[in-house]
Amino acid sequence: MYKVFTVILLLFIGVSSATRSFNTPSNNLQRLTSDHRDKNVGFDICSTCIDEAVTVLNVLLQAILDEGIYATCGDLCGIVANKTSPFLGKVCDIACDAAGALEFIHLIVKADLDPIWYCEMAKMCEINDHGDAKFTNFGVYPNIGPQGTQFEIDCSFKSLNGTGTSMLRFIMADSHNQTSDNDFLIDAKKPGTYTEKIGLITASAWNCDPVKGLCDDFPVGTYNVTVQFCNGECGSHHPHSSTYDVGQAQFTVTKKK
Repeated sequence: MYKVFTVILLLFIGVSSATRSFNTPSNNLQRLTSDHRDKNVGFDICSTCIDEAVTVLNVLLQAILDEGIYATCGDLCGIVANKTSPFLGKVCDIACDAAGALEFIHLIVKADLDPIWYCEMAKMCEINDHGDAKFTNFGVYPNIGPQGTQFEIDCSFKSLNGTGTSMLRFIMADSHNQTSDNDFLIDAKKPGTYTEKIGLITASAWNCDPVKGLCDDFPVGTYNVTVQFCNGECGSHHPHSSTYDVGQAQFTVTKKK
């Protein structure tokens, strides 16, 4: 009876919260270069799992809201298999078994399962709790340019012990202190030095797609950029999550001639 009451209480707390997801990068941002020495099928599985995690977790939350408590992981994840695919149902099974059915339900209804940790529990993404990474030449180049300039944010890094499944969180603040968060998934790396650059295109207003209609010019002004390099999801309190490094820089967009 107590467990039933606990889950019902958590439902009222969690139903208003959406499952956390990666912040989709703006149309103005483009990942320019990345070192693919470690690119393999394992990372393809990991990125696929993360891409589908939000859909899966929302299916699970809706199932719990509709039907209440499920006694086993098999019962709960069977719904995922039926509504998505057998593969995603199996991923759900592994993650649920790792957490335990009741705890898994608690995490879902509290909207407290971030996609990377979920896929790590499902053994789809690599874990390295002893990893490290430091930016080697962080900055924005050039640091001043007219509207239409493509700025490059250098996020190249060096790791002595390798990294786990990670992310770069790009945060840009304008002169009015309005911010935009944009996330990029980074696969687990072996020790080494890696090139990682993000292009910021200022040909049109922030997040406006010229294909879909007319866009204003990119606003002139000075912008502050912060990039967090995190093991796991930035800001997560779950295991296998930490901040490797933080880079800060500034650039200025002037009026085009």
